[in-house]
Amino acid sequence: MVYILLILGFFCLIYGGNLLVDGAVKLARRMGVSPLLIGLTLVGFGTSTPELITSLLAVFQKSEGIAVGNVVGSNIANILLVLGTAAVMSPVRVDIKSFKRDGTFLGLSTLGLIVALLLGRIGFMMGFILVGLLVFYVTYSYFSDRKNQQEEASAEATGNKWWAFGQTAIGIVLTLLGAKLLVYSAVTLATRWGISETIIGLTVVAVGTSLPELITSIMSAMHKHNDVAFGNVVGSNIYNALFILGITALFMPVDVPPSIVQDLLIMTGVTVLFIGIALWKKQFSRIVGALFLLAYAFYIWGLFA
Repeated sequence: MVYILLILGFFCLIYGGNLLVDGAVKLARRMGVSPLLIGLTLVGFGTSTPELITSLLAVFQKSEGIAVGNVVGSNIANILLVLGTAAVMSPVRVDIKSFKRDGTFLGLSTLGLIVALLLGRIGFMMGFILVGLLVFYVTYSYFSDRKNQQEEASAEATGNKWWAFGQTAIGIVLTLLGAKLLVYSAVTLATRWGISETIIGLTVVAVGTSLPELITSIMSAMHKHNDVAFGNVVGSNIYNALFILGITALFMPVDVPPSIVQDLLIMTGVTVLFIGIALWKKQFSRIVGALFLLAYAFYIWGLFA
């Protein structure tokens, strides 16, 4: 029964996450919001919603290992698995002008996450700081691109807003249900197999909640819109680092399991490598994508080995 609930949870997360993102993007465009702002806010937030709901539920159920492992594991999966898959399908080029801003915030958000986790306990004040950094990022992004909003206004602005709103609402409900089923199944399996909750959070839960990003990136690569795949990874990692644990800590303090330190170092190294390749090579080739996938396979193998 647990395995059925696990599979059902994955299905709800995948379908609900995609429905949520699709509906939110349509709703935003019909309200005349620029596509760039959509990518930085609604798409990034939408694909990170499973991580948020999963982490909140995990903390409320006193399973902090899953909550923290979910964030760290998702950021690793987004770069190595999600971007790696997109790059293998079609080389991902980097817009250096935009990445100078977003890459800087990615670095700052990663640094903020490292500091928060090394403290051993993320309380209300640290949660407030993390969320505050995200609000600053979104606000700065909005004003820096404000002059382009009129030019980027979509023809869909006259479309049916209520249908898009309904689609978004259904996506949220399915995401909530999927996260609930996933956390319950993950904790049950961790206990049954004698595997720590942190490991489950870093693998099963992290990959499961990263599937919306993965599917979005695959679809983007298939349609030769790899800038969407790249922006999705950057935006999602920023939201994961600042918003997920930040919001969670505002509701309840998060005790960080000591075993997460090694994976935190791996996440830091992967993020630095990601930023370095983006600035130096200005693209992620198929070879780099294949190496990313190989590295992720070794990472997963190492966790269980």
